[in-house]
Formats: sequence, C-alpha cells, structure tokens
Amino acid sequence: MIRKPVRPLWSAVVAAALSACVQTGPTYSVPAPQRMIGGEREAQSDSDLSKAVRQALARAPGFNVAGVFVRALDGAVFLTGTVHDADQIRQAEHIARTVPGVLVVSNKLMLWHGGNG
Repeated sequence: MIRKPVRPLWSAVVAAALSACVQTGPTYSVPAPQRMIGGEREAQSDSDLSKAVRQALARAPGFNVAGVFVRALDGAVFLTGTVHDADQIRQAEHIARTVPGVLVVSNKLMLWHGGNG
C-alpha cells in the first residue's frame, strides 16, 4: 500500500480557512471628534468629552448627576447609572447629544427605586 503525503493537502485546507477568516468584510472606523483651537483642529480626548457631557448634565436645571456615569470613546458617549425621575433619562440623552464632539449616545440610565432590592 502506497501512502500519499497528507501534509500538502492539510496545509492548503488550513491556509484557505485562515484566509476566509481574515476576509470577513470591510471594517469601518469613526474618526475622533475634532474641535477648533486657535484656528487649528485638535482631536478631542475621550476624557475631555466625558467631562463636557457631565458638566452639561450638571448645568441642566433640576438634573441630579450624582448617580450618572459618563464614558466616552471616539465620539460615542455611554450613559449608565440611575436617576430619580423617568423624564431625566430622556433629558440626559438629549443634553448629551447637544455637546460638541458627541457622535452617538448609548443611554442605559435606569430609574432609581431606592432600598436594597
């Protein structure tokens, strides 16, 4: 019985499988938000954007930011935590969208019910 080498065939199968995994389709990236400083454009850091959104929330009349956490990543703002009034969930998202540099808002705020459970 003559044994044929399996290695070349196996190598070709592995190479084809790896190639298929790599070619999953186009990837898209969102450029970092830009702001004008002295006529020059400067990328806004995630930290600066988070602070700007939090400050905007704090300036809103009657809005309590104590239980709200703001995180930014490349222009996307993530709101998490709790608020005491259901209207503040919508209000927080609206305020965040008005801050320069915010491209999209993920609002995961929840209504605080108090107590331990």
